Parts: sequence; structure tokens; C-alpha cells
Amino acid sequence: MRHIPRFPAALAALAAAGIALSGCSAASSGADSASDRGGTSEYAPQAVDAGSTADVESTSSQEQALVITGTVTITADDPIAAAERATEIADAAGGRVDARSENAPRDGRAASATLTLRIPADQLEQVRADLKELGSVDESAFDTVGVGDRQRDLDSRITTLRASIARYTAWLADADTTADLLALESAISERQTQLESLEAEQRELADQVAMSTVTLVLRAEALAPPPEGPTNFWEGLVAGWSGFAAFWAAVAVALGVGLPWLVTLGIVITVVVLVARRVGRAAPPTAPPTAS
Repeated sequence: MRHIPRFPAALAALAAAGIALSGCSAASSGADSASDRGGTSEYAPQAVDAGSTADVESTSSQEQALVITGTVTITADDPIAAAERATEIADAAGGRVDARSENAPRDGRAASATLTLRIPADQLEQVRADLKELGSVDESAFDTVGVGDRQRDLDSRITTLRASIARYTAWLADADTTADLLALESAISERQTQLESLEAEQRELADQVAMSTVTLVLRAEALAPPPEGPTNFWEGLVAGWSGFAAFWAAVAVALGVGLPWLVTLGIVITVVVLVARRVGRAAPPTAPPTAS
């Protein structure tokens, strides 16, 4: 039977080795695990080939991993009925409604509804086309973020932790002192906690990739912003008259502001001119020079 060292230095070395192991690649961890199990070399090429094929397929899939989120704002005649229809569209596409809020029309307040839809990524374009039929699309904005590197990092760390836990568990079976048992159990528990956290993050990220998130805002006509410009002749005429009146109103304001200054300036100029004339009249005429 194989025994682990019983002195503290050996336990410290085990802990250091476990920490260093967390930075290794998934392929290296798989090779170490195969070595620990005592696998024969004649099966190694087959295992490597199978693993390489799976790694290539996984890497190709992760390089295309995208998280898509977006917001669609629609003006509908009946936002509540449109919300029901949007729920049916999501269900038909294999998606779901994660959140839904509605404001029924009452006390002069217009109706509105907001839904958070989770749609399969490969059905997103079809769902967007179906949502346009609910009313007038006022706004549609989508954002795409690649998460392939993040997925590969999570996969590598999870694989490494699993190999580390398996190795520590094997050592635990050979431990025959209380100190060794406690040290190994603590190391396993710590790595198990890290593994569960990473697996939860992995599942959440996979769900974000598989199911795009769409925030759908439905509102009545009364809540929609007014058009930016006139849409017919009479609206154009009104806009033109308003601009004409606003121009002359601005001119009148400018005259009102500048009039006191103009009056004061006119008075000053008038006084200067009168004084200059009076001084000019009072001055004696200059005698012409006499010839020598």
C-alpha cells in the first residue's frame, strides 16, 4: 500500500502542488490522470486521438459563442393584448418569458407592458420579424459579445480542479493519521467549493449563449413620442407660421433689449455734434499769412 508522508513539510508540498496544478492546461491534467490510473501505453494513442477530436469540436463551437442582448420598443393599439401575443411568439420559438409587467389603462393613464424574453439564438431573427407585427417599431437595438475565450478558460479550470480533487481523494484513501486526513479533507473541500462556483458560472454562460435576451417594451399611442417633423400640408403650414412668428418675436425682443442702449448712444452723439459745432463757431478766423 502506498502511504503519503506524515510530516508537515510533505503536506505543505502537497498544498503547493495543488495550487500549481490549478494553472495547468486541461490536456496536461488528462494525461496526469491517465498516468495515476496506471493506464497502459497501447491505449494511450486512442485516448489522445479521441480527446483531440473532442477538443477541436469544442474549440470550434466556443470560437462562435456569442451572447446577444437587445431592446425592442413598439407602439401598439392594445399593449396588453400585444404582450399576450409576444408570449405566444416566444413559446412557439422554444423560448420563455423571464419577466413581465403590465400597466392597464385607468384614470386617464395609457396602457403599457414590459417583457423580458429568452429566445433560442438560432430563432432570434424569426422572432424579431414576428414582433414587428405587434405594432410600430420605434426602436430596435441589439448588442453581440463574443465569450469563446471565457468559455475555454472555464472549461480548463474545471477540468484541472476535477483532476486535482480526484488525486487528493486517492491520497485520502491511503492516509492513516488524523493530521493527514484533516489536511487532505480541507484541501478537497476548498477545491470542491471552487469547482461548484465555476460550474455554476459555466452553466449561466452556456444559458446566455444558447438563449438570447430581448427586452420588449410595448406602449400605447399616447405614450409614444411625437413625430419630429410635420407629416402633412396643414402641419407644415402651422410649423411655418410658428417659425415666422417666432422669428419676429425674437426680433422684437432684441429691439427691446437694445433700445435703451441705442437711445443713450444717440443722445451722446447728438451732444458731441452740438458742442463741436458751437466750438467751431466761437473760434476766431485765422488771418492769412502776409507776404514778406
